[in-house]
Amino acid sequence: MKRIVISFFIICVLAACSQEENIDATEDATPSTSDVEIPSTIFTSEKNNDFIDEEEIKQSIKMYLDSSEDLYHASGPFEEIIDAGEQLTKSDLAAFNEINELIKENDENFSNYILNNTLPEGYQEEAERISQYMTVSNQYLYELNDALNNLIDDISEGNFLEMDFESLLDQSGVVNGKEQKKIEEFLDEKNIDTKAFGREE
Repeated sequence: MKRIVISFFIICVLAACSQEENIDATEDATPSTSDVEIPSTIFTSEKNNDFIDEEEIKQSIKMYLDSSEDLYHASGPFEEIIDAGEQLTKSDLAAFNEINELIKENDENFSNYILNNTLPEGYQEEAERISQYMTVSNQYLYELNDALNNLIDDISEGNFLEMDFESLLDQSGVVNGKEQKKIEEFLDEKNIDTKAFGREE
């Protein structure tokens, strides 16, 4: 999945930009949000203090990762508009906010599920690795969304410089190629098919 590379690229671009820079973009190159469909499915579970069998945890991991990937792609056009130095409309901002709320809920639901239930042998550590990796990789979107909401009446490229990009880059110990490789090896070992990490089904 190209999520991390793209997110950190956007962070670097936004952090390096200033209000004085001229953005050379044509109308045809302006991203559009008109066709964006906000995914309606995220990971949820009512289970608490239960034993989760292997088949269920496999399906749970798949649902969590697939939902995360769908939401990531839905957020893409909004990030492109911001990256291009364009302003989001109020309706775009509302949609972007909804996507990010779903991303956060998806992450929290899965984290609570794996921490509050007993997983089969060999799954606890890797499920926690997946949860931590995905949650940290989504921190950029959380921060960006919060900044946009705080600046709803005055959205401009220059305001994004107030965001703490450095704190995001400090998460490289969790979000890196080595960790992603471990996750992918685990998914292969357990035959868990998912859209995540560019692994189209």
